[in-house]
Amino acid sequence: MPRPRVYSTPAIVLRQRKLGDADKILTLYAANLGKIDAVAKGVRRTKSRMAGHVEPLTHATFQLAQGKSLDIVTQVDTLDPFQPLREDLDRLSHAIYAAELLDKFTEPREASFELYRLLLDTLRRLSAGGDIDTTLRYYEMALLSALGYRPELEACVTCRKPLAPVTNYWSAPAGGVICPDCGHDQLTSRAISVNALKLLRLIAHASYADVLRVSVDGALGADLERAMLEYVRCVLERDVRSARFMDTLRRSRPRVRAAAEDAG
Repeated sequence: MPRPRVYSTPAIVLRQRKLGDADKILTLYAANLGKIDAVAKGVRRTKSRMAGHVEPLTHATFQLAQGKSLDIVTQVDTLDPFQPLREDLDRLSHAIYAAELLDKFTEPREASFELYRLLLDTLRRLSAGGDIDTTLRYYEMALLSALGYRPELEACVTCRKPLAPVTNYWSAPAGGVICPDCGHDQLTSRAISVNALKLLRLIAHASYADVLRVSVDGALGADLERAMLEYVRCVLERDVRSARFMDTLRRSRPRVRAAAEDAG
């Protein structure tokens, strides 16, 4: 059924880019339409009433009119600006990463309410002050699973034997975990601990509430982050810009804390 000339949809702003002197192109992820590019005319002018409603990560109801090449935003009403994210650089960087992943993993006009809801829930969780790293690992795994890219965590990807509760090997290019017999001489693999594999399985199969109950120490959290980012990059076959920003931000924290202690 063709879309009406003017239509309304709830959507999340994934990103925006400049167009001409006063406009912007918004990349939206809409509830029942998937990813859409639409023009917000005049939004860069200082007197624009729309400007505050179309910032990245904003959840809003958009009214759009079909255009020749891009649809036009005619009206927008904010549902949730996720203001706490904008007041915390750590949470903001994680939210931008989540939005970038959805943008890079999806094609225009491929509708998925599941993915829309997943990003919306993730932004709410990050905004509410929960564990940001666990929230992001859950999002990554859920996104990969929904798109058919979940890594193999139960059987060796090489010999297909069930994985024993020992130190195995993680290989993003191979698609998951490799047993000790197959993985020790593979250049693309590295050791993955029993606890790391257990936690990856929990993230893949349990509810968010159950995953959140598990306490994750710094070393284990860093191991999971590295493994998932390697896998995401391998599936996408390209880098994720916002991941570099998160890493830069993380590396700057010790210097900021040290400066604060010296000042005190």
